[in-house]
Amino acid sequence: MIIFTKMHGLGNDFVVIDAINQHITLTPEQIRFMSDRHFGIGFDQLLLVEKPVSKNADFKYRIFNADGGEVAQCGNGARCFARFVRDKKLSGKDEIRVDTDSGQLLLDFNENNLITVNMGIPRHGPAEIPLLAERESPAYKVIVNGIELSFGAVSIGNPHAVIQVNDVNTAPVAELGQALENHAVFPERANIGFMQIIDSSHIKLRVYERGAAETLACGSGACAAAVIGIEQNLLDHEVCVQLPGGELEITWPGRGEPVLMTGPAISVFEGTINL
Repeated sequence: MIIFTKMHGLGNDFVVIDAINQHITLTPEQIRFMSDRHFGIGFDQLLLVEKPVSKNADFKYRIFNADGGEVAQCGNGARCFARFVRDKKLSGKDEIRVDTDSGQLLLDFNENNLITVNMGIPRHGPAEIPLLAERESPAYKVIVNGIELSFGAVSIGNPHAVIQVNDVNTAPVAELGQALENHAVFPERANIGFMQIIDSSHIKLRVYERGAAETLACGSGACAAAVIGIEQNLLDHEVCVQLPGGELEITWPGRGEPVLMTGPAISVFEGTINL
């Protein structure tokens, strides 16, 4: 029997499990079963709270997509991770440092009950994303479903492509998102963002997430869209990102600096499941 907590960050929903005080060993098949919204619990990602690997960290943060695959980063999940460890009295700190497979994250509690995540320094080199391209560029072109697409690309601990669109409501997110996610140009697949610029400090965004399809919100996707918009001189250094599930505040001073994401994290219910 596994004790879990269902949480969400702007509708991007998670099952969070304390893997410090429970012995947890999950197969991809079990994760897929748990993620099923009809026969299991239902979630976009499964988050595990584990003991830290580094001496200066408080916890290890692991993320599994609904398809059972493990990934290195999830921004909305990081806020829920912080809320979970505080609610469960696993930590009373106002700043939590966690190990991830893409480096360490800093999670800060704000006075207004929001959580700010230091998502680290964005990586732009094609080999770092990873992206099959000869050289770094503000925009790349690729043929998808017979259509030439222009996109920006960056790693926020996981690979992201961002396409600028006139209207996110009519953008072919499912069709183009799935095709570009699995395109050969991304050897580890990618998260695909569709960005509509309202003004220099406000964008609308929909994200087709790698291994999870479209979600109501994607924290690392919001960071990626802001970073790419700033790199392309389209956005200011502080951006309000409006996602289907709500808003995130993204701050990025520029190259060599970490990107900061601020938003809410909500606990929905607790339960147990037998596998």
